[in-house]
Amino acid sequence: MTRGSSLNEAAHVPTVCLIGGSGFVGRHVANLLCTQGVALRIPTRRRELAKSELIVLPNTEVIEANIDDAEVLARLVAGCEAVVNLVGILHEKSKGDFRRVHAELPRKIVDACRTKGVPRLVHVSALNAAHDASSEYLRSKAAGEQQIRAAQPSGVQTTIFRPSVIFGRDDAFLNLFARLARLSPVIPLGCPNARFQPIYVDDVARAIATCLGKPQTFARTFELCGPKTYRLQELVSYACSIRGLRRLIIPLSPGMTQLQAFFLEHLPGKLMTRDNVRSMQVDSVCGCAFPEALGFDPSAMEAVAPLYLAKNAQASRLNRYRIRANR
Repeated sequence: MTRGSSLNEAAHVPTVCLIGGSGFVGRHVANLLCTQGVALRIPTRRRELAKSELIVLPNTEVIEANIDDAEVLARLVAGCEAVVNLVGILHEKSKGDFRRVHAELPRKIVDACRTKGVPRLVHVSALNAAHDASSEYLRSKAAGEQQIRAAQPSGVQTTIFRPSVIFGRDDAFLNLFARLARLSPVIPLGCPNARFQPIYVDDVARAIATCLGKPQTFARTFELCGPKTYRLQELVSYACSIRGLRRLIIPLSPGMTQLQAFFLEHLPGKLMTRDNVRSMQVDSVCGCAFPEALGFDPSAMEAVAPLYLAKNAQASRLNRYRIRANR
């Protein structure tokens, strides 16, 4: 099969427990797996707040559950042929949240898979995860990877993905820049020279679906990046241009970036924290080509972003919804 060819990335896995399935990446993974005939089990803390598109998916159980409870987690994965962990946070609400979400939860997932005999585990981490990283976010991601790899000797076949920043409709990346541009004619930008290699969310979902039934991806870690590298300032400027906005972008010095992050991390929503700044001090760029084992090539951001960021994109979506509703 050639790279980029049309393929049925059928996971050949009848039932998957999708932990973090109600999140940005999770919804795309859920939709893709459903088209392949995979039955899904998606836990959520509050079912009534789960995205409506998940509840209506065929062969999908959306279950209200506390995934931090080891016994509940074991019941959730029982009878599944695979578990996919997509849970992650960018900011801590309380001290220790990174460790709890990124390291302790993977350990509980591994224990549940071992206990219930789940043979396949896929875990989404982050590019640059390292035990000696300067940011707690990246250190906790590395600790989670360590927990996942510990499952391999016990017979659980694992795969770890390390994506760069992920973009797509409803993302918290390019959409954030576009929202900021609408609010102000001037954008003071911290870490303007931080480098990213953004990956399209549908490509991340495709990678996950593809690897589930591929033995050549077992016991491996893959970096996921798009075809092009950008500085943060270039990405902000690009988001503004798609929206048809001319904005003055003021690059901040390292000292001013830290000061900006200090104030922003104390505001509701936490647009940026000092830990985020430490994460961005390491370029989020892949040191290798897109994984050949996955059998496809990643999408260019310029081919996708205008479809959901352009001024008329939202209006076009609303019109499609109205047509479907006969309004």
